[in-house]
Amino acid sequence: MSRILLGVTGSIAAYKAADLTHRLTKDGHQVDVVLTRSAAEFITPLTLHTLSGRPVYGYNQFTDNYDDVRHITLARDVDIAIIAPATANIIGKLASGLADDHLTTVFTALRNQPRLIAPAMNTYMYENPIVQQNLAKLLATGFELIEPTEALLACGDIGKGALPPVETIVQRIYARL
Repeated sequence: MSRILLGVTGSIAAYKAADLTHRLTKDGHQVDVVLTRSAAEFITPLTLHTLSGRPVYGYNQFTDNYDDVRHITLARDVDIAIIAPATANIIGKLASGLADDHLTTVFTALRNQPRLIAPAMNTYMYENPIVQQNLAKLLATGFELIEPTEALLACGDIGKGALPPVETIVQRIYARL
C-alpha cells in the first residue's frame, strides 16, 4: 500500500477527483486529499472523505486542530503527490514559491517524492505564455506534467485543456510508484 497525496483545486474538473480518489482507495492505497478553498466550491469535502475514508485537509486550514504540524507531516509521510486538477492559479503560486494555503504549504514541504501535476483549464489559459513559463519552472524543479487533453471544455470551446481521463492519471501514478 502506498500513501498518495491528492491536491484538488478550483476547476470544474474537480468532480473527477472523486473518481480518482475512489479508484486509488479501491486499489488499496491510502489517499490524503488536500482541497483549496475554491475546490470545495466544486466538490464537497464529505464526498472525498467518504471515498477515501480519510480526513480531507485544507479547506478549514486555520480552524482544524492537530497534534502535529499537519502540512509537514503530510509532506513527510507520502510516497507520491499529485495535483489534479491544477489551475493556472496553483501553477503560478507554486512556480513563484508562494505557500499561502494548505495545499501550497504541503507541496512546498515535499522532499524527494515524485510530484505530478495535471492542469485543467481553458485552452487560451493553458497556452498563455505566463502559464507555460510557470509550468516550465515547475518541470525544472522536478514536477512531472500530465498533459491536458483536447476536448469540449466547460466554456463550450474545443481545445487542449481538459483533465485527462482518470485511468490515464492512475497509470501515471502507478508508473512512478
